[in-house]
Order: sequence, then C-alpha cells, then structure tokens
Amino acid sequence: MQLTAYFNQFNKNKLNHFAGLGTPLLVMAALGMVVLPMPAWLLDVLFSFNIALSLVVLLITVYTLKPLEFGSFPSVILIATILRLALNVASTRVVLLEGHEGTGAAGKVIEAFGSVVIGGNYAVGLVVFLILIIINFVVVTKGAGRIAEVTARFTLDAMPGKQMAIDADLNAGFIDQDQARERRNEVTSEADFYGSMDGASKFVKGDAVAGILILFINIIGGLVIGMVQHELTFDSAVEIYTLLTIGDGLVAQIPGLLLSVATAIVVTRQNTAQDMGEQVSSQLGQEKSLYIAAGVMFVMGVVPGMPHFVFLFFATAIAASAYFGAKNKANKAIELNKVTQEQQAENKQKEEEVKELDWDDVNHVDVIGLEIGYRLIPLVDKAQGGELLSRIKGVRKKLSQEFGFLVPAVHIRDNLDLDPNSYQISLMGVTIGSAEIHHDQELAINPGQVFGKLDGVVTKDPAFGLDAVWINQSQREQAQTLGYTVVDAATVLATHLSQILTNNASQLLGHEEVQNLLDMLAKSYPKLVEGFIPETLTLGTVVKVLQSLMNEGVAVRDMRSIVQTLVEYGPRSQDAEVLTAAVRITLRKFIVQDLVGSAIEVPVITLSPELEQMLHQSMQMAGDDGAGIEPGLAERLQKSLTDGAQQQEMAGEAPILLTSGILRTVLAKFVKYTIPSLRVISYQEIPDDKQIKIVSAIGQ
Repeated sequence: MQLTAYFNQFNKNKLNHFAGLGTPLLVMAALGMVVLPMPAWLLDVLFSFNIALSLVVLLITVYTLKPLEFGSFPSVILIATILRLALNVASTRVVLLEGHEGTGAAGKVIEAFGSVVIGGNYAVGLVVFLILIIINFVVVTKGAGRIAEVTARFTLDAMPGKQMAIDADLNAGFIDQDQARERRNEVTSEADFYGSMDGASKFVKGDAVAGILILFINIIGGLVIGMVQHELTFDSAVEIYTLLTIGDGLVAQIPGLLLSVATAIVVTRQNTAQDMGEQVSSQLGQEKSLYIAAGVMFVMGVVPGMPHFVFLFFATAIAASAYFGAKNKANKAIELNKVTQEQQAENKQKEEEVKELDWDDVNHVDVIGLEIGYRLIPLVDKAQGGELLSRIKGVRKKLSQEFGFLVPAVHIRDNLDLDPNSYQISLMGVTIGSAEIHHDQELAINPGQVFGKLDGVVTKDPAFGLDAVWINQSQREQAQTLGYTVVDAATVLATHLSQILTNNASQLLGHEEVQNLLDMLAKSYPKLVEGFIPETLTLGTVVKVLQSLMNEGVAVRDMRSIVQTLVEYGPRSQDAEVLTAAVRITLRKFIVQDLVGSAIEVPVITLSPELEQMLHQSMQMAGDDGAGIEPGLAERLQKSLTDGAQQQEMAGEAPILLTSGILRTVLAKFVKYTIPSLRVISYQEIPDDKQIKIVSAIGQ
C-alpha cells in the first residue's frame, strides 16, 4: 500500500511538473514550422489539431458563465493565430515545392478540403472560398473588433466610478474590507480583460487579411512555378495548385472563423454568471411573441405557391415551443410558490418556538470604545488615506510601554446619532470624552504665545483645553510662521484618546491584565511568584494595589520590586492601602525620578505643623476619606495648594506636596481631580540621595 501511494504521488508530481509546458511547446513549434520543412503527414496532424483547438475554444466561450472566467482568452487567440499562420507558411512551402507531384503532395487534409469544396468546378470553389473570407473579415471580425473597442473604452471610463461606489459601500458598512478588496480586484480584472480583448480582436482581423493575401500568392506562385520550373500545362497547373490553394485556405480559414465567432461571443456576452443557453432561452421564450410568429408562419404556409410543408412544420414547432415553455414556467412558479410557503411556515414555526436565552444574548461593554460621526469615517478608511487606526495603534504601544501592561484594544464604530463631525470616547461603557473635529481640516493650537490671528473656526483643543482654530490645509505654513502648533484631525483625536487613557489608567488594569503580568514575571523569576497567589495575597488584593499605584501616576513596569514588597508585607497586612504605601516606599527612587529627573534637590510644598495636626484630628473623627475636613478649611486648603502648584509650574518645576505618610493617601484623593498636576508624596518616599527644598509652606 505504501509503495502504491509513493508511485501515485510520484506520478502526480510528474504531471504537475509537465502541466505548464503546453503553451511554450506550441510557441516553439510555431517558430519551427516557419523555419524548417515539414512532411505531409505532420501537416495533417497539425491541421487537425488546429481545428480541434478552435472547436474547444468556441465551446468554452459558449458554456462559460462569465467572460472573466475565461480570462486567458486573449492569450489563447494570440497563440492560436500564430500557430495557424505558421501552418500557412509551412503548407505554402510544401505546396510550392511539391505541388507538381499531384493534389496529394501537401497531405490528405488539404486534398480532402479542396475536393469537397471544389466538386469538380474550380470557379465555384474559388467563389465559395472568397465568400467565406468575406464573412469572416467583413461581418464577424469587423463587428467583434468594434464591440471590443467600445467595451474596453467604456469599461476603463467607468472604472473610477466603480471604485468610488465600492468605497461608499465600505464606508456605509454594507460590505467589509475583504469584500471590498475582492470587488476592487474584480473591477481591475474586468478592465484588463476587455483592454486585452480590444487588442486580441486586431489579431483576428489581421489573420483574415493574411488569408486573402496567401490565397493569391499560392495561386499565382503555383502557376508560375508549375509552368516554368516543372513544365506543366496551364490546365494541369490550374487544377493542381487551385485545389491545393483552396484546400489549404479552407483548413486555415475554418479554424479562423471559429475563433472569430468565439471572440464575437465573448465581447457580446453580458457580465453575468449565467450560461449562454439559459440567457437565450429565457429571453427568447416569450409566449406572446412565439404565438404571433407561429401565426405568421401558418399564414405564409397556406398561401398558394408557397412550400406548405416547411412553413407549416415551423409554425407547429414554434407554437409547441411556446406552449410547453409556458407550461414549464407555470410548473416552476407553482413549485417555487410551494417552496416559499413551506419556508414561510417553517420560519413562522421557528418564531413561535420560545428560544431559551443564553450568554450569547448578553451584550458586554467595551473596555475602550470610540464612536464617530459619519463624516469622520474617512479617518479610519485606509483606502481614503485615513491614518487614525495607525495613530491609535501607536498610542496603545506608547502607553503600554509607559504603564507596564498591555492597553486593551480600542473598539471603533460609527454612530448615526452623533453629529456628523463629532466623536465620543468611552471606558467601560461610560462616555468620558467627546469633541467635534473636521477630518478635511487641520487644528492650529495656540501654545501660549503667537504673533497673529488666523481665519477659521475658533475652538478648544479637546486634549488640554488650549485655544485653537480649525484651518484649511493651505493655511498650514502661515499658521506655523505665526507660532501655532498645527496637527491633523487624526492626531487631535489620538492625542485626546491618549490623554483620557493616561488619566484613567487604573480602570484599564483588571484581573486578567494582572494575571498576565504575574505570568510574564514567573518566566524570569519563578521562585518569586511561586506560592504568591493565593497563599500570600489574593489576586483581588494585588489588583487593588496596582490600581492604586496607576491611579496616582505610578507605572507598574518594575513588577519584580512590587511583588517582592508584597511578598514581604503580605503576611503582616491584607489592607490594600497599607500595601500600596509599602510599595511606594520601595519605588521611591522611580517616583521621584519621574518628578525631578536626576536633580539632587526636590522642590516641594509642605503643610505647617498646626495644619497637619488639625488634619490628623479630622481623620480620626471622620475616617480616612477626607470627608471630615471642615468645608471652610477645605476651600482655603484647595486655594493655597492651587496657588502653590501654579508657582512651581511657572518656575518650570513639577508641583509636589510633601506630607506625612498618614495624610498622603487622603490628600492625594483630595487633589486628584481639583489639582491633577499636583503630586503628593510622603517623607518616607524621599530617597536618601535626594535633598528636600521647601518652596512654600501652607498654614491654616
């Protein structure tokens, strides 16, 4: 069995190896026929092959459903034409060299075709042959060439409109990217095919002209050679060379006529997936027209002097065709109606059945969602030059590197309920950012100092709230000269998305992400992670600790140090805030470096001892959520911290509030949304190699 399988595979590989050699061999054979003399028996074989090839091509064009399914047809016409012309050259050489020996000198095929057509009368044979050439050249070839030329021109002219229609369907959501790509390829293939058919029709036309010229050359040349070189009489020369010439011409022109008809069929076919016989029968089978035609034939059949039998026979045949065609259509309609009724009943029965709900019926919210108005669709369409998808990918990559975990994918969809130029960003199904942008314009942002005004739509930068103006692309250089920062619409949206994700990074970090971080850490430090979850801490507690860090802008890139601290302090406390404070102390160098870089001094704002004592008492009375701060004191504290933060920002320094470890968490929550630029650290979080520089102290 194995040996049989081996030989089968071997034979299959051999067949695949030789499958593509047919066309090159035909081309090489055609070149050989032009140069080398050929025996008569080989001419018989090649002429028979040429006729068979033409018949096969004609039948393929009839039964092909769509013209594009026979996309190699122009190349087949070229190869068949070259083969036929090469055979003409080879047969002409044989006729002129060996024709004096008799009508069988050029082979049995040429002799048989010449004898059948001539029938003992050379003049009749010559007239029939000329009529055949005229039909091929004037009627079939000329008409097919004109149709091919017009079809190619119209197809190329309609190509941009078809491409725009595909883009419109893609933008509207009627088709997806794969379907759009397939339709674009089909449009391109159609244009290439009909352009090639326009050129291929010229080959067929040239072949018909060559047939006429070869006819006269063979007859005149044969008479001269036969009478001068071989001393034949005029009657013998005419008999031999006329028969050979007409036979040779018929053997060449019949395949040429078949290919001309095939070309005409292809260029006149509709580009629909339907068999040619089905098209003709469905369009000619109109009962009313057939009955009228049968009646006219019947009247002509009963007129005295007419051939009654023939006309009455066709009248009966047409009437019977109309009757049985109508009956067949009625049966099909009844059957189709029956199938439709059964399908409707089945659908109704299915609808009546109560479908049990499952989890597939639950719609889950996206972690990160982006909804856009319909005018912003070009921003996400790569075919229209949209760069938003690549910008969002870049934002995710940058933030993932900064945060220390993979940022979830952004689910983008269009929303017809939004204003056409608007978009909205959501986290966990809750909208947390929205704005209006113009995809065909650019945003000129005022960075703080500009030297003129711009004409455009005045607005605010959605990411940072800076003054900005929407301008045309032609105003870009002018805006940059005046000191504006100019960005395109995709960059505006991507920057806004980046800012929102940065401010809400803790919401992006869930159980799945934390588990992935621990799995990655286990690859490098397996002993550290072994037994960490759930023996030391639960996964939920670790998630809370990491979310607390991200909530205050501390990245979780150093998972080794974080897990080491949690392994050390986990047995002592399961409180997430206590563990977070311990981790922050471990990461103090990273935290301070993120604020002041490599500087030795750390400029900070501090609270007076009296104020800290008062806040301690408030915490003891009302808990640690900051709600126990007296409203008036909270207002004054917020104003003082705001002024201090602004002073440090004006000095080019990061605003830092330094306080005790007990107050740090409360004050961090207090300033989180009121003064987002202010970072709160404790005394224990100052590294030993850094010095504290008190910029201002806030009292009561």
